[in-house]
Amino acid sequence: MIDLYFWPTPNGWKVSIALEEFGLPYTTHLVDIGNGDQHKPAFLEISPNNRMPAIIDADGPDGAPISIFESGAILQYLARKTGKFGGSTERARIAVDQWLMWQMGGVGPMAGQAHHFLKYAPQMGHDIAYAKDRYRAETARLYGVLDRQLAKHEYVAGDYSIADMAIWPWASLWEGQQQTLEDKPHMARWLEAVGARPAVQAGRALHADKRKTEHDQKGQDALFRQKNQN
Repeated sequence: MIDLYFWPTPNGWKVSIALEEFGLPYTTHLVDIGNGDQHKPAFLEISPNNRMPAIIDADGPDGAPISIFESGAILQYLARKTGKFGGSTERARIAVDQWLMWQMGGVGPMAGQAHHFLKYAPQMGHDIAYAKDRYRAETARLYGVLDRQLAKHEYVAGDYSIADMAIWPWASLWEGQQQTLEDKPHMARWLEAVGARPAVQAGRALHADKRKTEHDQKGQDALFRQKNQN
């Protein structure tokens, strides 16, 4: 049994989708990021960067429990543990890893900043045109890269993999990032195909009722405050 520390956000969906795809049993522990649960000492013992998702696998390496934070590291661990969705050859593994890193270093941060400056910052009194243009444009550039890759492959790294599980949750929110799919037919096809997978639908639906479209001031403070943790 795996303990999943989770809130219904794109990063949280990466791991809930993966656990469903891998068919691994798990128990969900909600980390209410709008209530500041990510800053609590008990959670920091599992995820010192005060970010979810995180997992504890009671059946870790050599049969000993292990806790893992960072969604990309969790996906790689689960792929190695099960022998699935991580690439069946060394070349395939390299392809999966590079597109997973591309998501972690590009799509996640840039789309996340687009969400922040297009939606949340104006609510907080910071309507910054340069930031909005910068992150909207960079997200569009990255989705162009994705569309060109998908013109050559059914899935991002060839076969369906943890790279698709990592990218889809962010890319599925393209409208909130003020993007268009009119010039990205291959990305549109892929979004629909991945979104139709039963495991993806189950992972995306996990505690969907907790997902808020707006946050009050207390929630914004908990989400965006800068706080040093010792």
